[in-house]
Amino acid sequence: MTATDAKKDYLLALKVMRLTRPTLINPTVVTSEKTDLPNNLFTKILENDITAVNGTETIAAGQFMLLPQSFGNIYLGETFSSYICVHNCTPNPVQSVSVKADLQSDKNRINLPIHASKSTPVTLNPDETLDDVIHHEVKEIGIHILVCEVHYTTPAGFQESFRKFFKFQVLKPLDVKTKFYNAETDEVYLEAQIQNITAGPICLESVELESSESYTVHSLNTLPNGESVFKSRNMLEPNNSCQFLYCIKPIPSLANDPRALKQANNIGKLDIIWRSNLGERGRLQTSQLQRSSVEHGDLRLTVIEANNTVKIGEPFNFTCRVTNTSERSMELQLNLSTKSKIGCSYTGATEFMLGTIESEKSKDFKLTVCPVRLGLITIAQLQLTDVFLKRTYEFDDFVQVFVVDQDRDDEPFEMEKFVQYGVEKMALS
Repeated sequence: MTATDAKKDYLLALKVMRLTRPTLINPTVVTSEKTDLPNNLFTKILENDITAVNGTETIAAGQFMLLPQSFGNIYLGETFSSYICVHNCTPNPVQSVSVKADLQSDKNRINLPIHASKSTPVTLNPDETLDDVIHHEVKEIGIHILVCEVHYTTPAGFQESFRKFFKFQVLKPLDVKTKFYNAETDEVYLEAQIQNITAGPICLESVELESSESYTVHSLNTLPNGESVFKSRNMLEPNNSCQFLYCIKPIPSLANDPRALKQANNIGKLDIIWRSNLGERGRLQTSQLQRSSVEHGDLRLTVIEANNTVKIGEPFNFTCRVTNTSERSMELQLNLSTKSKIGCSYTGATEFMLGTIESEKSKDFKLTVCPVRLGLITIAQLQLTDVFLKRTYEFDDFVQVFVVDQDRDDEPFEMEKFVQYGVEKMALS
């Protein structure tokens, strides 16, 4: 890109050009029969085309590299590179030449280092140039203005200066959408959907979630053997999307403090690195992602220890934790009974006093039930009663366990074998 000033003639000429990679183009092949009206006109045009191969002008041999003919698009997170050249176009030397470059956006004005390896000001003899290449990673969306200012001293000893402005637009390369899923425990699951909104294909080199000081992150985008769930190269065509999943856990000191956990809403930020189809690197970092605070009411019930599979007819134990999230103390009575339920998949009756639980304090307790049906069963309708206010809190579907047959204890449990075994029993009956 270049700029000129028609108001006044200066001793020096300033040129600014953006440095960018070439693009790939396909040759356009248009032919016609000799008996048609154009005759061999199209063939002559193909022979003169720079992308045509001698002897095979009518065959599209492949893609060719085309040098950039315009400024092109620049996206947020890419590195803006520009070549700045000052040329002495007079027959006399020009002294005390110095160049200054600033990049101005809607919010900031940044000074770009130029000629850092040279001692300026310098003297330019006739037809000599003073040039340099500047690099800057753009971190804002919108209109940017590159301001280049040149100072010099005329042969008559007068101080002169002039400025040129070069305006360009920084576009958004990716559209990032996030969703939070709060588990019954303190874990939070983050789904990040990344969409390519550039004009060409890009390759996602890495997508990482940098957690805040209050949380730790476990990526769920790899298989148990360490391989990625995606292809070796996460290529995204324009307008295509890709989803990433992360499990976020609070640090132990925060998990044991319910009041502080409610206020720790900053999860972290996504750090995305991508490359264009010709390897140009770009980086995008989101702002702090915030989870919505989870409201548990007056009481919160979590399961801290339970088996995944149990045998039918054998009692199994599980440990729960109740947390008083209200602002008052509670004296609680626990009740878990299945005698009056028809068709229940487990049996058992438990009723005892938990005692007094202070505000923001927890208490652990164990429960025992006996499964009477095969398959996935759910423990529900646990009642906690505040004896002071006579208020009852019910908790449903807080434990799930898979029940297997007693006769299959000689083999490790597998879902497919269990389903097949159940089908065989149904056929025999």
